[in-house]
Amino acid sequence: MLRNLKPAFISAVVVVILSGLLMGVRLSQQGTSLVLVGAGTDVAVKIAGAALFIFLFNLFRDQLTALWYRVPALPRTPAAFSVLAARPAAHRLLWCFLIAAALIWPFFTNRSNIDLATLVLIYVMLGLGLNIVVGLAGLLDLGYVGFYAVGAYTYALLAMYFGIGFWTGLAAAGAMAALFGFLLGFPVLRLRGDYLAIVTLGFGEIIRILLNNFTSLTNGPNGIGNIPKPDLFGLEFSRRASEGAQTFHEFFGIDFNSVHRVMFLYFLALVLVLFTLFVINRLLRMPVGRAWEALREDEVACRSLGINPTAVKLNAFTIGATFAGFAGCFFAARQGFISPESFTFIESAIILAIVVLGGMGSQLGVILAAIIMTLLPEVARQFDEYRMLLFGLLMVLMMIWRPQGLLPMKRPHLELKT
Repeated sequence: MLRNLKPAFISAVVVVILSGLLMGVRLSQQGTSLVLVGAGTDVAVKIAGAALFIFLFNLFRDQLTALWYRVPALPRTPAAFSVLAARPAAHRLLWCFLIAAALIWPFFTNRSNIDLATLVLIYVMLGLGLNIVVGLAGLLDLGYVGFYAVGAYTYALLAMYFGIGFWTGLAAAGAMAALFGFLLGFPVLRLRGDYLAIVTLGFGEIIRILLNNFTSLTNGPNGIGNIPKPDLFGLEFSRRASEGAQTFHEFFGIDFNSVHRVMFLYFLALVLVLFTLFVINRLLRMPVGRAWEALREDEVACRSLGINPTAVKLNAFTIGATFAGFAGCFFAARQGFISPESFTFIESAIILAIVVLGGMGSQLGVILAAIIMTLLPEVARQFDEYRMLLFGLLMVLMMIWRPQGLLPMKRPHLELKT
């Protein structure tokens, strides 16, 4: 214990200094100048509690390590269940159950929960798209939100300047995002690891700054409003239809209810997610899907097998960006207003956290992680200002407890018996 005293004391001092600078000091405006003011007593108590925790943890680290090894291991999955879960019929039955549950969900809940479920589906779609680039192809992308923004602004600008509808804008947004993904693929062909992450991070920030400063086209930080909502074969979900159109409730002879639009947006997001899953699953069974996984495992071995890494990387960036464009178009139509502040780096971090938390390459894991990452801030609203701290803590715990993710991707492999 005595040999841990000095490291524990230093750790506590570092926590106090860093936390004091970040949380204990704030800028306050007095007249035309800014002055430094100290935070309240509650912040000081929290900093002291964090420092005490770090001090005690490092002081009794040896005892805690010994105690950790004495904790009984988690029970193993029964062999019969593992055999059943490995069968394709069980996988199909599970997916059918999940789809059926998603279809009947809106009829047994309220409007706010449906709206929250729609947001979850948007993040599921973004996570599945990024999963192609990061989880399957092994290319670290920190600027994925740039493609998301391209899709949203493509539809918003087409609707504002040319009066394009949602369905045409959806195809245009996917095509434009795919073009940007294809163009981004060229500078990163020779990069990997940290260098690749830096370039993609710069791409995401360039897109956001361009949208913020190109005021003559994008309206800058004021954003774009009055974005048209999606319609169902020309039927609008509004109280009164626009000229030459018809409303949904008049066509079916029912009373107007604003919940109908919310439910339609939810089902539309569900259809887009199912379409994304279908396309990705088909691609995984094709040579391009095998090439993604081969590139992730070993690029040198890829070249020796005659696979062109350039084409594989371009495919991954282009297809992943396409789904981000679809999600961006739907997000713009759902919100009715977008601005550059909706596409900051934190969005890329959240999407990447969804992929890592769920399991690299695992589609079911991405869905589960998207639900957790979206519902966690809603459940802990009183800790909203510590949202990123909770995310960071969750990721650290995952790296310690289950580094492969919640539901890791099952890959065929051979093991030699010892």
